[in-house]
Amino acid sequence: MNKQKQRRFYLLRDLWAFMKENKKWWLLPLIIMLVLTGLLIILGQSTPISPFIYPLI
Repeated sequence: MNKQKQRRFYLLRDLWAFMKENKKWWLLPLIIMLVLTGLLIILGQSTPISPFIYPLI
């Protein structure tokens, strides 16, 4: 289980290490906005919340 958990978050840890080591902090807001946009698209497809999300777009 622990090995599977490590594999799951490897991309996030690798991305965080890259930003920290190379001082690429400007990528953080970009990544956050991409994740939030993806969540908005997923929620807007088939949930009861979708009529309230569409006016935001």
